[in-house]
Amino acid sequence: MSSKIAIITGGHGDLARGIATALGGASFEVKSPSRSELDVTDSDSVSRYFDSFERLDLLVNNAGITGDGLLARQGPSDWAAVIDTNLKGAHLCSQAAALIMMRQREGHIVNIGSYSGDHPPLGQTAYAAAKSGLIGLTKSFAREFGKRNLKINCVLPGFLETKMTAGLSDEAKAATKQRHQLGRFNTIEEAAGFISYLASTENISGQVFQLDSRA
Repeated sequence: MSSKIAIITGGHGDLARGIATALGGASFEVKSPSRSELDVTDSDSVSRYFDSFERLDLLVNNAGITGDGLLARQGPSDWAAVIDTNLKGAHLCSQAAALIMMRQREGHIVNIGSYSGDHPPLGQTAYAAAKSGLIGLTKSFAREFGKRNLKINCVLPGFLETKMTAGLSDEAKAATKQRHQLGRFNTIEEAAGFISYLASTENISGQVFQLDSRA
């Protein structure tokens, strides 16, 4: 039996690498395209990339940027970059993946969301709006494609110590950790392992999973 095929967008980030390792251990053939291979914000780039696949078992919409800044100072191009990468990109890639998966009458899409989508911190208006929209996208797509046996879920990995969060001060990290009931952050390995497990399930769709101990 040939390997299952998985695509991870934003494939060069720390979480993406962890997911790729976990999926590889679960017999997936993993594709982690760079932005030069797949620009998720560009419909032509998305079409070209996905048209090269005859089969696709799993799409992980992981591409994202934060673009933090106070709303009053955020220009239209800064706002658009965050929304386009985090939300429009997931929409375009999910559409393209769904066309392949519907022909197979099976497939799974996992959207990487964020705690900020429900609990936005100061200075993350665009990011929070995009991630909140991603939850709506997940539930809408799950309802639309359920009859075709497609599963769509959203995973909120929790605060992870990655290159994306490396610039935060020790004080900010400590304050965030205090809001965790267990007093510790999630890890890349545990988040990736959960996503790999979720990809193996057959009867879960339209759900949102928060992977840390914040109440």
